[in-house]
Amino acid sequence: MVMAAGLGKRMRPLTDTRPKALIEVAGKPLIDYVLDPLIAAGAQRVVVNVHAHADQLEAYLARRNDAEILISDERARLMETGGGVKQARALLGEAPIWIANSDYVWIADGEPPLSLLARTWNPARMDACVIVTPKARTLGFDTPGDFFQAPDGSLTHRGAAAEAPLHCFGIQIIDPRAIYADPREVFSLFDIWYAATQTHRMFGVQPGGLWMQVGDPRALAEAEARLTAGG
Repeated sequence: MVMAAGLGKRMRPLTDTRPKALIEVAGKPLIDYVLDPLIAAGAQRVVVNVHAHADQLEAYLARRNDAEILISDERARLMETGGGVKQARALLGEAPIWIANSDYVWIADGEPPLSLLARTWNPARMDACVIVTPKARTLGFDTPGDFFQAPDGSLTHRGAAAEAPLHCFGIQIIDPRAIYADPREVFSLFDIWYAATQTHRMFGVQPGGLWMQVGDPRALAEAEARLTAGG
């Protein structure tokens, strides 16, 4: 599932007339920076949730023929990340799923990141496995870091600590059963992650390369500069 239903408030005025997922970075819409590697990694069906300027995004996605792309419609109400996945249950099914935000761009170094994530995923030990990145290899993040990582790969959230060494990049494989079981309609995936850290079933992988969150015009300019320069 690709999360593309946000309002894109920080990207205004660019998002006054189009969805954030269709903002171009170095001539390519943001959503394609996530869809292309997901499909290259073997995804055959992708669910995309839509809200702001939904008709534009649906029309754009309808032109792709390299995977089955299904729309989860949130025009009437934004469901947040957890609620968005729960609403799309009928489209996603019950097995573990990929989830990715639509505002990420990366310049890989070494093993393809999604291959590393898939190779690491172990449902016997994990409820979720997410890409995390040392802060020095990120752009566009405005938080003091999200996670600490133990030698076995498990993650602990920053909690009350002033900072943590790893930013969460949000591309993950997750068992959706805890999401579907949550009684709320609107809620964040962070709640599911936090519960998984408490049972030592939240894990992370650290691919090489540079990882960029394109959340505002400044981050957009930085990402374009890095992509144009080749890294």
